[in-house]
Amino acid sequence: MNDTVLVLSIVSAVVAGTPILFAALGEILAERSGVMNLGVEGMMLIGGVTGFWAGVQTGNLWIALVAGGLAGVVFSAVHALLAISLRVNQIVSGLALVIVGNGLSSFWGSTGDDPLIQSFNGVQVDPILPQAVQDLPVVGPILFGHDAVVYLSWLIVAAAGYFLYRTNAGLSLRAVGEDPAAADAAGLSVTGIRYLFTLIGGFGAGVGGAYLALAVLGTWQAGMTAGAGWIAVALVILAGWRPWLALLASYVFGALRTLGFTLQIAGVEVPSDFLSMIPFVVTFLVVVIVSANPERARRVGAPASLGEPYSREAR
Repeated sequence: MNDTVLVLSIVSAVVAGTPILFAALGEILAERSGVMNLGVEGMMLIGGVTGFWAGVQTGNLWIALVAGGLAGVVFSAVHALLAISLRVNQIVSGLALVIVGNGLSSFWGSTGDDPLIQSFNGVQVDPILPQAVQDLPVVGPILFGHDAVVYLSWLIVAAAGYFLYRTNAGLSLRAVGEDPAAADAAGLSVTGIRYLFTLIGGFGAGVGGAYLALAVLGTWQAGMTAGAGWIAVALVILAGWRPWLALLASYVFGALRTLGFTLQIAGVEVPSDFLSMIPFVVTFLVVVIVSANPERARRVGAPASLGEPYSREAR
């Protein structure tokens, strides 16, 4: 593999991994509060169709991303109500949102007199740094050839890591996820914190879906996430609920999702169906290996109360 192919493959991995990174960062914060959200796929889909619609209407990437994020917030609010207030099984609630998100996004995007795919004129998604630095050998395209959203994701990773491990608010969040009863006894609002970070998680998934539609694919179609939400959930486990590891893992999965492109430009013939299944095989193995041993899950950083409803009366 020559330098040009290697550089192109890394750049492609960064672009393809960015939507997964946004979703994974939101999921890390939500799960750190003790709320398991398996509805990320549905939130990315509804964020994707909403963000794409906003892009069609305004032609502005930032408005589209915010619109997609807010759509994810609406879906995550439903999950929060069911999982936190009504104490419904969190796995069932998340799976239901995937089904609803898939159906609703398909219906919204493909019906009417002017379906989204026919009315899109595009939004501006270009590198923001000077051409001179983009043209530097090797490091130019890899580090300096991205749009503003990619650099924003790097800042969010740093901010999330600082928040979790260097602030009192981050300590409170982790305390709620580890032992909600003790956190409640210490005066923390377990319900309030779980609601807040579940909504933040939904915003991240919605932004990821919108960026996937607008910047990565440049189009919208039913089921366009193609499992990216599930990959984000597995990525959280692989990263040990740590933001900076999520950054690396998202680019690894991004590389796997663009492996067909990399091999094509390298002149290697591999069946496309085989390449398409690789990210999901890796996802499956990660989940099975960690889930098979609860003690292993604790060692890699899983919050102790993850997926468990909390009731003050049952304390």
